[in-house]
Amino acid sequence: MRRLWYQTGRWRIVLGVSETTVRTNHPSPSRPTDPAAGTGAALNPLGLFTVLLGAALPLIDFFIVNVALPAIDSDLAAGPAMLELVVGGYGVAYAVLLVLGGRLGDTAGRRRLFLIGMAAFGLTSLACGLAPTAWTLVGARVAQGAAAALMLPQVLATIQATTQGPRRARAMSLYGATAGLSMVTGQILGGVLVAADLAGSGWRSVFLVNVPVVVLGLVLAVRAVPETRSDRPASVDVPGTLLLGLSLVSLLLPLTEGRATGWPLWTWLSLAVFPFAAAAFYLTERRADRLGRTPLVPPSLLRLESLRRGLVLMVPFSMGFSGFMFVVAVALQQGLRMGPVSAGLALVPMAVAFFAASLAGPKLVGRFGSRVVTAGGLLQGLGIGLLLLTVRADWPDVGLAALAPAVAVAGLGQGLQLPVLMRMMLSDVPADRAGVGGGVMVTTQQSALALGVATLGSLFLALVPAAGMGTALTVTLLVQLGMIALTVLLSLRLPRVLR
Repeated sequence: MRRLWYQTGRWRIVLGVSETTVRTNHPSPSRPTDPAAGTGAALNPLGLFTVLLGAALPLIDFFIVNVALPAIDSDLAAGPAMLELVVGGYGVAYAVLLVLGGRLGDTAGRRRLFLIGMAAFGLTSLACGLAPTAWTLVGARVAQGAAAALMLPQVLATIQATTQGPRRARAMSLYGATAGLSMVTGQILGGVLVAADLAGSGWRSVFLVNVPVVVLGLVLAVRAVPETRSDRPASVDVPGTLLLGLSLVSLLLPLTEGRATGWPLWTWLSLAVFPFAAAAFYLTERRADRLGRTPLVPPSLLRLESLRRGLVLMVPFSMGFSGFMFVVAVALQQGLRMGPVSAGLALVPMAVAFFAASLAGPKLVGRFGSRVVTAGGLLQGLGIGLLLLTVRADWPDVGLAALAPAVAVAGLGQGLQLPVLMRMMLSDVPADRAGVGGGVMVTTQQSALALGVATLGSLFLALVPAAGMGTALTVTLLVQLGMIALTVLLSLRLPRVLR
């Protein structure tokens, strides 16, 4: 079909009809459906920077508290169980609401939800920074996770809806690089802010720093991010939303709190509920799909090979990543007696190597396809193996220089995996399902991140009293090596050629 499109003072003929409506901030006499998606003009570089800033904030805040936990404990007398909730409450709320956030953006407008989510993220960050008690901080963190769940799915959906071809590939590579760097630099930034003690704020600065960043992001989003939404908006799937929430909460909450609270009866009852809730969720969604309704997570979406296989690989990768970051933060500060700055600086080589690998990733993918992910897994395993040998040889006298080669090699491997994996998973998702597809991917990632802290972190902390910090770290790194081996094997099943 031929359609007329007016842009910058001239008429052009556009072939084809897009699935997504794109609204710009510039007046025009006629504005059809997503004419700019094919050229990438709808999302300019400033708009891409703005949505990537929105993607970075939630992931930074998942990890930034790791090095601030000792200071929070000292100031608020939080205790182990409450500290677990400071980390886990955010992660659980974030994971539970992500898919719903994607659905709301598809329906009400992704730019609108991005603005609402970012504003809420700034307000809840302020509440975290001003929290007078541990319980207040936990409540603010849960609300902050919910705000992040409104904001983040709109990033992927906007990229999917406003770019195509090489522009989309570059944007998705940048998204993956942003995600990985945010997770590493979150702990680096946290260490610097806690040690800096800006105006006597101490640990509170790790949350208060979000406020000016959010104000900047809101100003830029109003100016540079186009409005998009699905042409076939669907109503909220209430049964699916409730069952997904029950499934994730019944799994993540007891695993997060179990060790710190001594595994009371409610944790076991909650874990017993999980398989039934998960099965009920799947059956409900499948029935809705068969009846022609629009479920929260359409089972038909999981028939996309690239998405399905990528999700399976994302679970052990993200569990290992988050577990490693948490355990290293504790081991460096409590085992090696490093301050928060030194504990953060120990990860700088990882961040630099990750960034370099993510820049090289798109060119390598064009030549080697998904085997880049396999190579990245092997490099990550080599880095963790080197770290294991370093810990075994020199503990407890390991210095920053001794750690640098191992964490740099591990970061190089991670940088070759995550951006490519994220790009691949969404490559076949239709534009009108961009919000749902992005929500499913990030929910899987976030749930796995929370599981990694809950499982590897709990294993490490459980071993410390009897075996000592060095042995506990060694065992945890061996478990992570096993998870890396699993990701390497799973990467061999990914589609060889990426679009």
